[in-house]
Amino acid sequence: MTHELLTTLRPLLAAEASAEAHAGTEPADLEQAVWLRLLERLDSGGPPHDPERWLRRAVRAEARRTRRTLRRELPYESEPADDGDPTPEHLALAAARRRDLREAVRRLPGRCPTLLEALLSPDDLTYREIAGELGISQGSLGPERSRCLGCLRRLLAPEVAARGARG
Repeated sequence: MTHELLTTLRPLLAAEASAEAHAGTEPADLEQAVWLRLLERLDSGGPPHDPERWLRRAVRAEARRTRRTLRRELPYESEPADDGDPTPEHLALAAARRRDLREAVRRLPGRCPTLLEALLSPDDLTYREIAGELGISQGSLGPERSRCLGCLRRLLAPEVAARGARG
């Protein structure tokens, strides 16, 4: 029964989806959404009493939902996250940020500078290696890291706020 229903509805669904698809909407996407709705309905309550009518209404509802979504979504108008090779300006800014971070880390109290330098290390040390280097238990490394990051956040907050005000 279910297989026959799906086979019968396939051409009608393709035609309805093509008719309802508008700019930004693919007919195949509408078809997939309606098939999913139909399968969910078959699982929960059985086939619709009038499958053709149900299908037309489902296609229109999915098309409306898709149009609403497209109206709400806005294109991202900023630089792409990764546009290939970084420009010399980006490289210089990244190097300056790394320098500022390292300087701030060195100004932290206690063993925070050593801990955060180990975490920032390009050697990608494990917690076990860092704990051994610092001479502390591995279990206390997480709370210590959280405390040090909190200190770093408080230390950098005025600098970040001051930069933002000028820029």
